[in-house]
Amino acid sequence: MYILGISAYYHDSSAALLQDGRIIVAIQEERLSRIKHDRSFPQLAILKCLETAGISIADIDLIVYYEKPFWKFERILDTVTYHIPFSFPQFSKAIPLWVKNRLWISAEIKKKLKYKGKILYASHHESHAAAAYYSSGMDNAAILTLDGVGEYATTTLSMAEGNKITVLQEQNYPHSLGLLYSAFTQYCGFKVNSGEYKLMGLAPYGKPVHQQKIYDHLIQSYSDGSYRLNMKYFNYSEGLNMINKKFIALFGKPARHPESEMDPFYIDMAASIQIVLEELVLKLVECTKSLTQKENIVFTGGVALNCKLNQKIVESGIFKNQYFYPCPGDAGSAVGAAYLGWHGYLQKEKTPVVHSPVYIGNSFSSAIILEQLDQLQIPYTVSENTTAIIAEKLAAGRIIGWFNHRMEFGPRALGNRSILADPRKPEMKDILNEKIKLRESFRPFAPIVLEGAAHELFDLHPANYDTMMVTAKAKPGALDLMPAVIHQDGTARIQLVSKELNSKGFELVEAFYQLTGCPALINTSFNIRGEPIVESPIDALRTFLYTDIDILVFNAEIMLEKNADTEKLKHIIKPVNYAAD
Repeated sequence: MYILGISAYYHDSSAALLQDGRIIVAIQEERLSRIKHDRSFPQLAILKCLETAGISIADIDLIVYYEKPFWKFERILDTVTYHIPFSFPQFSKAIPLWVKNRLWISAEIKKKLKYKGKILYASHHESHAAAAYYSSGMDNAAILTLDGVGEYATTTLSMAEGNKITVLQEQNYPHSLGLLYSAFTQYCGFKVNSGEYKLMGLAPYGKPVHQQKIYDHLIQSYSDGSYRLNMKYFNYSEGLNMINKKFIALFGKPARHPESEMDPFYIDMAASIQIVLEELVLKLVECTKSLTQKENIVFTGGVALNCKLNQKIVESGIFKNQYFYPCPGDAGSAVGAAYLGWHGYLQKEKTPVVHSPVYIGNSFSSAIILEQLDQLQIPYTVSENTTAIIAEKLAAGRIIGWFNHRMEFGPRALGNRSILADPRKPEMKDILNEKIKLRESFRPFAPIVLEGAAHELFDLHPANYDTMMVTAKAKPGALDLMPAVIHQDGTARIQLVSKELNSKGFELVEAFYQLTGCPALINTSFNIRGEPIVESPIDALRTFLYTDIDILVFNAEIMLEKNADTEKLKHIIKPVNYAAD
């Protein structure tokens, strides 16, 4: 039985296909459309899911959409009418989008897909929770969902046992920790819904000197974990900006202009809101423990992408075991919607998790890649010993584009669509930021680390460190061994790699370890600033040609080195001007 889950129209649209209770493929629309954070109807992703599974739309038994559009529309109308006339700009922008397609999801699905079967609607936070819990491998757990806003909910505490998820407590719009953090994202000159991770990366460089002012004026928290924002400082309920003049007057400086020089004031602002978020969420985690009395907890919603926050959670020891869903934003909700069709609507028993929730994208066989390279007359070499060769190249300071079989689902590149480099060289961080990623100099890089060696280098706790969802403190010696991946605060957003989860990635890091004594590589996403992670061989070739990547490797056996012959490809494969993000 096939169930299709769909997330669309807000940010990071996606599709996920479930077969007999197991997710077999999930893809974000941006990877195929090449529009970062694409929020359009995920038609390309749906068709690619069907193609990967070898089925047609006629084989789909049920489609589940990730939220309830009329609930969301009702909340937007309530908000707009309450703030009239100040909310008119928001009203005039939002209503045409709703009238055009967002209210008529069933009609859109039937028209675009030629689908004639049943369509169901989950709720936004139910979809988040289901994606996280059913992919966690846990049989019972507390669930904490934190994001900007769903239909009404912004924070949801739930409890799961077997195949059933029960909502225990909710916090509603406009009071939202996600929107609070986004307000500071905008204030510090970054883009809302995509720049929050920049704010997190900037925070360790500053001091939380504005922490008390945030508590005194912007937010009040209560003993049960709930909280209220002082809405007189925020504009998102009535206008098109997150903050207003009162917010700016409170802190005494205007919002930073994007791309302008980073004033220390905004660095301290990032540090301040980061520590406030950590303290408020830890309070929520304590309340969740008290409410559920569970030993296990699952985290999801966009706030769960804050890996510094996640480190504080695991170090607190409030719960015995933690699982951070690796695609906790709206894209991952397509997975949750499909699961809800199986467990919620059809009341099927919980199915065991048999594979990673990450390596579930589409793939390209070596035969297809070789055919494309031959058509383009691109010189390449094929070797069964590629990992040993590339390990030597990495040790010599070369930068590698690594394209390996099934694409990752979620915002992190975890060794299948990655750029790899030597973490022993301190200058490699600046080289990658300036010449490959084309991004801000303060942005850190993450290491992919052999699972067996990680405990000697990092302070680890019971959590899923295999998906770059949690930072870890570096132990003495780690900074000397791999300085390019240790952040300003002495932590790293690590990815543990094992032979079971990613055999080729493991082989490469193992070969590098045997050669150098360093059991890790720099692992960053295979893209440049403003571009989605590469999906196809052509995407990989384009990024390879127009950056300082030295070598491109397909499926751990096909290798291209940059030379005069590959430079000639620029007249065939043209660059794309992606908007800076």
